[in-house]
Amino acid sequence: MTARLPPAILLSVLGLACAPAGSETVAIVGAKLYTMTGDAPVVDGTIIMRDGRIVAVGSRIAVPADARRIDGRDRVVTPALFNSATQLGLTEVSSVSATNDYAVSDGPLGAAFDVSHALNPNSLAVRQAAADGLGRAVSNPTSSASAPFSGFGMLLHLGGSDALEKPRLAMFAVVGGQSSNRAGGSRSAQWQLIRSALDESRTFRGGADPGGARDSTFNRLDLAALKEVTENRVPLVIDADRESDIREAVALARDYRVRVIVKGGLEAWRVAGELAAARVPVILDPSINLPLQFDELGARADNAVLLQRAGVLIAFTVSLPMHSTYNAGSALREVAGLAAANGLPEAAALAAITSNPAEIWGVADRAGTLAPGRDADLVLWDGDPLEPASLAVAVFLVGREVLPDTRQRALRDRYRPQSQALPPAYRN
Repeated sequence: MTARLPPAILLSVLGLACAPAGSETVAIVGAKLYTMTGDAPVVDGTIIMRDGRIVAVGSRIAVPADARRIDGRDRVVTPALFNSATQLGLTEVSSVSATNDYAVSDGPLGAAFDVSHALNPNSLAVRQAAADGLGRAVSNPTSSASAPFSGFGMLLHLGGSDALEKPRLAMFAVVGGQSSNRAGGSRSAQWQLIRSALDESRTFRGGADPGGARDSTFNRLDLAALKEVTENRVPLVIDADRESDIREAVALARDYRVRVIVKGGLEAWRVAGELAAARVPVILDPSINLPLQFDELGARADNAVLLQRAGVLIAFTVSLPMHSTYNAGSALREVAGLAAANGLPEAAALAAITSNPAEIWGVADRAGTLAPGRDADLVLWDGDPLEPASLAVAVFLVGREVLPDTRQRALRDRYRPQSQALPPAYRN
């Protein structure tokens, strides 16, 4: 017989279960506040939320009489976490192809591939990430039918009604040894294709004619999509690790005057000065300190430290596929802690998972910091947020408290032996 979860639990875990919003005023009192507006935390601080916004932050704040007070003594408050590269909402079970919507292998969609049409806001992974303190995430494609472009990624706000904050957030492309076979067999061909595509998109006029050139390499769908890059409406995210490829990315930003973001960047420390001068941010996984392929021979544990010292704007993600969904929040804190253990200042490590990605993705006016007017997206921790053993005591997204009724917790409660409420068949 197949055991089923009670209907009430199913209803809570199949959606982003939050406490009722209303116009409730909530005050967290006596906590250590990492506002991310300065290097030092606010000790014995108070933060007040109302109508989905932060209305007051500081050490001497009067608490309204009608506010729900939360004792923050011996607790830490940070902005909600921000993961800059995931597949949240695009996959449920990686080994089941029918649940994976982050890539296409054939057809006309290359750069025009837009993953936002497949977003599943009811994904259990989205629910788990929110309960772990993740407020926003970029969900991106991994490949398309026209390499080296992967297509458009999207910005998710896990506290929103449908999770989608901004579709067509950025154009993604993958360059490197492992992807060269899909683009002519050489990374040189990949860079030539990218440059050719940007050239053709500049002259693309729309309609059925892809610009008038008889030998146009890309179809009209892709050229229309790439026009958003050349007209600087969206950035171009280049997934690359080798130093030579990162130098090419910097040159591309200079030559075409487009916004470029480097993702991966395991050898980015070798180009730190050039990246800083060109104002090219880097999204990296600071936990990788050994090469898994030839493009990563220069990987080192203090990559993030060297980039930050050079003035490069950095943000963190977790590169292992298993952590791009269900562990998108918890694993993000872990890699930030590893960066701090390898010399990155604590404030910089926290910034790389809160305020820096908000700046990179253009939402710093409402996310990433604890300040009046910002979205009330924050987490109350029972200890150091960069310590994996710390837990989220309470998570607020748009001022609503996220209920911790995840599927994992429901299964734990359903089958743990000490529960006497279980049917007889499960008691022994």
